[in-house]
Amino acid sequence: MKTTKPTDFAKRLTEFLGHYLTLECGYSKRTVVSYSYTFTLLLRYMRDEMLIKPDKVALSHITKDVIIKFLRWLETERNCSVSTRNGRLAAIKSFFKFLQYRNVEGLAKWQEILSIKVKKAPEPETFHLSTDGMKLLLSQPNQQTRRGRRDLALLGFLYDSGCRVQELIDCTPANIVYNGVNTIVRIFGKGDKVRYVPLSENTERILKDYMDEHGLHKVENRNRPLFSNPKREKLTRVAVLKTVKKYAGMARLKNPTLIPVKITCHSFRRSKAMHMLEYETDYVVIKDILGHESIATTALYAKANDKIKAKAMAKVDPTIVVEGLTSWQKDDELLSFLIDLQEE
Repeated sequence: MKTTKPTDFAKRLTEFLGHYLTLECGYSKRTVVSYSYTFTLLLRYMRDEMLIKPDKVALSHITKDVIIKFLRWLETERNCSVSTRNGRLAAIKSFFKFLQYRNVEGLAKWQEILSIKVKKAPEPETFHLSTDGMKLLLSQPNQQTRRGRRDLALLGFLYDSGCRVQELIDCTPANIVYNGVNTIVRIFGKGDKVRYVPLSENTERILKDYMDEHGLHKVENRNRPLFSNPKREKLTRVAVLKTVKKYAGMARLKNPTLIPVKITCHSFRRSKAMHMLEYETDYVVIKDILGHESIATTALYAKANDKIKAKAMAKVDPTIVVEGLTSWQKDDELLSFLIDLQEE
C-alpha cells in the first residue's frame, strides 16, 4: 500500500503542536487544542477555497495574502467576531515565529505574515449583576429538591470563587480543602496555574451539605467531578449555561430590572469582581482571586463600574466648580445672556 509522504507544512505543524508549545513553551493542553483548531480551519479554507487537499498543503502555499483572505473568510463565511479573528491570527503568528528558527530560508516570507495587523475590535458590552440581582438569582433554586440543592451549590460556587466555567467543570472534591479556619478551593486556571480562593461561610455551608448528600467526602470519590450529570460525568459548558439561564429567567420574572437580558456564566465572575471593587478591595487581591495574568485586566472591571466612578467623583471637592452667578430663568434673561457672551 502506497503511503503519502508528509509535506514540510505537516512536519513543521506536528513539531509545533506536539513538541514546541508543550515542552518548550509550557502551554496547557487546552491552549494546544485551541491552536490546533485554528489550523484545522485554515486547512478547510485551503481545501474549499483554494482546492488544495489537506495532505498536499506545503509551506510554499501559505503567503501573507492567503492568510489575509483566510481571516476575511472567517468573518464573512463563518460569521466569526473580530476578537475571534484576532485570536486565530495570534495562533498563526505563533507558528510562524516558531518557523523563523526552523526554516530560515523562508524568513522574509514568514516576517511578511507576522506583519499582518490585529484588527481593532469594538469593546464588548459588559454585563454583571448588582448585589441585589445576584441575591435574587441565587434565591431561585428549590432547596426542597435534590436537583435544586445541587444547582444552588453550583451557582454559589461559580459566583463566590470567581472561577471560569471550565475551572468549575474541572474541579473535583480533592480541590476543596479546609485549613482549620475556612474552606479553600484550589483552582487550576489558564496555563495550568494554580490559585487558592477562600469561600464565604454561606457558600462553605451549602457546599459541605451538597458534598455530604452526594458522598463526595469519601476517599473513593475525591477525584470525581465536583458537579456532574446523572451519569456522574463532567458537566459541559452548555449544561452549566442552561442552569444559569434557567434561574436567571426565573429571577427576571420577579424583577426584570435586576437581571440583564443577556447573562452568561462569565457574568458571575464579572459580578464577583465588580462587587469586590465596590467594597474597595485591593486590585492585587482581586487579581489573585480571579487569576488574571496582569493587573491591567483587573483594572478593566473598574473602568466599567459606575458605582466606583460615582464614589471617586464624590470624593472630589464639589466647591471647585463655583456656583453660577448668572441666572436665565426667563427667555429674556437667556437672550441677554447670549448677547453678552457675543459682545465679550
